Amino acid sequence: MTHALILGVLALTVGADPSVDAARAWRGAHGAEILRDYAEFLSIPNVSGDRPDIRRNAEFIRDRLRERGVETRLLELDGSAPIVFGRIDAPGATRTLGIYAHYDGQPVDASAWRSTAPFEPAIYDGPVEAGGARIDWPEPGDAIDPEWRLYARGSGDDKAPIMALLAALDALNAADLAPASNIIVFFEGEEEAGSANLGGHLAAAAGLIEPVDLWVICDGPVHQSRRPQLVFGVRGITSLEVTVLGAARTLHSGHYGNWAPNPAMDLARLLASMKDADGRVLVEGFYDSTVPPGPAERAAIARVPRIGPALRRELGLRHSEAHDAPYLERLMIPSLNVRGLRSATVGPTARNIVPDRATASIDVRLAKGNEPGAMLDLIERHIRGRGYAIVREEPTIQERLALGRVAIVTRGDGYRAVRTPMDEPAVAPVRRAVRRVAGQAPILVPTLGGSLPLYLFEERGGAPIVILPIANHDDNQHAPDENLRVANLWYGVDVMAAVLTAN
Repeated sequence: MTHALILGVLALTVGADPSVDAARAWRGAHGAEILRDYAEFLSIPNVSGDRPDIRRNAEFIRDRLRERGVETRLLELDGSAPIVFGRIDAPGATRTLGIYAHYDGQPVDASAWRSTAPFEPAIYDGPVEAGGARIDWPEPGDAIDPEWRLYARGSGDDKAPIMALLAALDALNAADLAPASNIIVFFEGEEEAGSANLGGHLAAAAGLIEPVDLWVICDGPVHQSRRPQLVFGVRGITSLEVTVLGAARTLHSGHYGNWAPNPAMDLARLLASMKDADGRVLVEGFYDSTVPPGPAERAAIARVPRIGPALRRELGLRHSEAHDAPYLERLMIPSLNVRGLRSATVGPTARNIVPDRATASIDVRLAKGNEPGAMLDLIERHIRGRGYAIVREEPTIQERLALGRVAIVTRGDGYRAVRTPMDEPAVAPVRRAVRRVAGQAPILVPTLGGSLPLYLFEERGGAPIVILPIANHDDNQHAPDENLRVANLWYGVDVMAAVLTAN
């Protein structure tokens, strides 16, 4: 069986227990309604920081959970998006599961979307980039092809787990099945903006969440092979912007080219000095604080299917970094990534000028052991070592003349990486639940490539953490044409029902 078909087949096979059977029966009978409900949810803009729209999302989730009998309210802090908090008490339960997801999304550039406007959900019969065509929304009773794609911002990251939970609750209620654990729902509205208030929310809600025995974090994609996976950690993240200055004003390239320094060229040389052609970061000390994977993590990495060659073909890459090193090995060390560049303009608006400045926006993904501030200190030391004076705000002419080569460096916030031991007993029921849905053991991965502020959960009560991804690996997360493969939504419904009833 090809990896491309695995989740599609899982979405159609017979369940291994009553909860999975109930989920599959429900979505089989109500697939069109689930998709239309999801489209309504996705039509609410959710750009992180847009407080009115973020509140509309929170109220939508609160109301839908209440309709399903979940005791739900919004937890408020001044200057913060609300937390959607819900609780289900299961009679006789001996443990409590916390379920986290976020309902906010990344900013959008609507002009870059080919499929639809970002908040006007659309169904396609396949990926747009593979020639998929837009189709009509199904009517109740219509057959649903699991290979369809639902396009909208937030469809994969991270409204999918929320919709899957709602449909799973419908399925369990219809089958008169109850959760086996007490359930706490904790949905955040600021994750894509850095979760600046999550720590305050967790502290304020301490009395509500202290009973949690395991946090199930619902974010991220399934494995690139399309097999279900459980992930035991996340990378941390920090960032900075570096602006290299040239002349005090933009200059005519004919009059001043070859005379005035070009900050775009200077910035290119500075960035090239930070990382070699095969992906090794050249900033002194960059890898020194990294905690290497332990024996259990190395064994898990060795068991994960090798997806490098297939992924390179999919992405049109002849080679990947570090001499085509295994994908997961590269996630266990910190990375330095240029996520954006700006200096004057290109294309039809390009002008014959020497720019006055050039800016690079850099993100640094952190491995276990790396501290955000210390990693930025290393990069700043490297910049100074290349002959730049670092300032925090626009310098005066007098400061420019006194300092010589000047770089404005703006440091971002950040947080450290987290990894749960891979033999953590509290995760065992979730592992069994995923196996019941998939018909085979899930892929176990030490860390997710993305970042989540899970250190805050670790510090607040110390309950272990496991990540349960649902979205497809090619969902264009954070990018134009974000999408969710219907088979992955169906997997989410099934696995949510199985996790809720796991014991």
